[in-house]
Amino acid sequence: MTTVTLPTSLRVEPEETGFKDVVAAEWIKFRTVASTRWTLLAAWAGTIAVGLIVSAAIAAQWKQMSTADKASLDPTFRSLTGLVVGQLAVGILGVLVITSEYATGLIRSTLAAVPRRRQVLAAKTVALAAPTLVIATLASVAAFVGGQALLSSTGKGVSLGSAAEVRAVVGGGVYLTLLALLGLGLGAVFRRTAGAIAAFVGLVLVLPAVIGPLPKPWGRDIVQFLPADAGQAFVHIHTGAASLPPWVGIGVLGAWVAATLASAAWLITRRDA
Repeated sequence: MTTVTLPTSLRVEPEETGFKDVVAAEWIKFRTVASTRWTLLAAWAGTIAVGLIVSAAIAAQWKQMSTADKASLDPTFRSLTGLVVGQLAVGILGVLVITSEYATGLIRSTLAAVPRRRQVLAAKTVALAAPTLVIATLASVAAFVGGQALLSSTGKGVSLGSAAEVRAVVGGGVYLTLLALLGLGLGAVFRRTAGAIAAFVGLVLVLPAVIGPLPKPWGRDIVQFLPADAGQAFVHIHTGAASLPPWVGIGVLGAWVAATLASAAWLITRRDA
């Protein structure tokens, strides 16, 4: 048998998928799945509704509140109390972005089309972070504006007139986006929806409730470095002695997210789909 060698000009090399194409594919998957829309809607509605309810309750009880409680009130954070609900919704969303593909087996097709597995994880990160940041920031702004309108009767209502207020309100969107990415990282590590959601809830909600009441040197000294409490420091105007400074807090949350995604990136190249 004679071997025929084609001239270099006639050889067809396989096209390598560019990162923009991978992001575009992940964006199509993200926006066409019903659970994505419902989860983002829950985060948006929950953040606004709870913030308005808390602000209305404070306004209604203002005359009965003690002088100390009135003086220590952080009106900005109170109007953003709904972030506690939003954080659960975006965390679940982040988990589902990747675990749903493992559950259906679609991940095999995805990784076959894009052999560079870390590129897939990076594309999912972009496709998740961009819309979550927009929706979460809009919800944070709406909750703040509505909450301050309700609190105006108490004389404690504030406006976006200072850098600290802007930081806290925009920080609400940043906070929820980072928690969504934390959920994505945990989803990639566990690869099972139930396990990843349990890990997220345990890390964000359960651990602070369990460790917080412990006496020093535990308790608040540890809780302030957990993801939720560290990130929420960025949303507070008046941080207490047991809380991290705002920029340190958001940095600690960012470190949690970076460590989780780094672990996911390491594992995704060393395990079978």
